[in-house]
Amino acid sequence: MNTDDLIATLASDVPPVKRSAVGRRLVLGIAAGAAVSASYVLLMWGARPDLAVAMHGFYFWMKWAYTISLAFGALALTAQLARPETHRLRWLWLLAIPVLLLASVGVFELLHTPQTQWLAMWLGQSWKQCPWRVLSLAMPIFIGLLWSFRRLAPTRLRLAGAAAGLAAGAFAATVYCLHCPEASAIFVLTWYSLGILLAASFGALVGPRLLRW
Repeated sequence: MNTDDLIATLASDVPPVKRSAVGRRLVLGIAAGAAVSASYVLLMWGARPDLAVAMHGFYFWMKWAYTISLAFGALALTAQLARPETHRLRWLWLLAIPVLLLASVGVFELLHTPQTQWLAMWLGQSWKQCPWRVLSLAMPIFIGLLWSFRRLAPTRLRLAGAAAGLAAGAFAATVYCLHCPEASAIFVLTWYSLGILLAASFGALVGPRLLRW
């Protein structure tokens, strides 16, 4: 039996996989991890006391628009890299759009704020804690994605790990908004993004080891 006949025989009894199977499995992993992260935020840190009021304002939704758009962009990238032989990453440039939009809001803020207040606006009250909290909240979501990858077939393991870490970090930042009272665009652009990048770096570091199949 030649190679082509062997492949045909092995594949003859394999049922077709639905096109949405990869996305559905990734969403399940993220949802499970995000539930753990959200429970930790609410039980250990608590929701911000003015959450109901903040949800009627621009800045709360500005933060969520930034983190959620990054999260779904990273999730789309992760879904591509969860498949074997992914050579060309489509729509990667879309990840730059929320960054540029938030940077535009940050520039607008700076232009309408006295220079003496720039440092306080940039650092806020929690710049030392913010990136590390986002990173810690990303870990349950990243573990959920590792579970998702158990039935997937990534071949570019470092990139897949980085994309999974990026998605985990962005979803974790979304969850962290429930607690964090910071409202400045340049704060979010700097310290939220740093936490998300830390999660992506962690994913790139452990991806070749944990995603091997």
